[in-house]
Amino acid sequence: MLKDEVFAQLKIAMKEKDVVAKGVLQLVKSALDAAEKEKGTALTEAEEIAVINREVKQTNQALEGAQAAGRADLIEKEETKLALLKSFLPKQLSEEEIAEALTAAGVVAGMSMGDAMKIAKPLLVGKAEGAVISKVVKSLIA
Repeated sequence: MLKDEVFAQLKIAMKEKDVVAKGVLQLVKSALDAAEKEKGTALTEAEEIAVINREVKQTNQALEGAQAAGRADLIEKEETKLALLKSFLPKQLSEEEIAEALTAAGVVAGMSMGDAMKIAKPLLVGKAEGAVISKVVKSLIA
């Protein structure tokens, strides 16, 4: 389970006194614990990945804000956090791989965006970011 891996890395970060990694891992562990408590049972792997994806999205937004403000110190911190978070996600598919998977699943030109995304989301959850999936779907249905 992803939660066990996060906890193991948290122990290592604490032993090595890695402040940034420790903070990020505590944040992830806390988010996973909260989601599990809310659900009332253990999270599935897909649900754990969804929690990590939510943290990645928030970190991306913080990174964009830091870049807009020209804060080099924050940019470096957020990039480190982002790299650590992405290490828990499965390998992300390229746009070509996404297009192949969607074509094989029946996404064709002329479909509505909603229908195509109903096929794409469950198929690619955790394997690609939503913005990339949306971009590929738009190109396929156009």
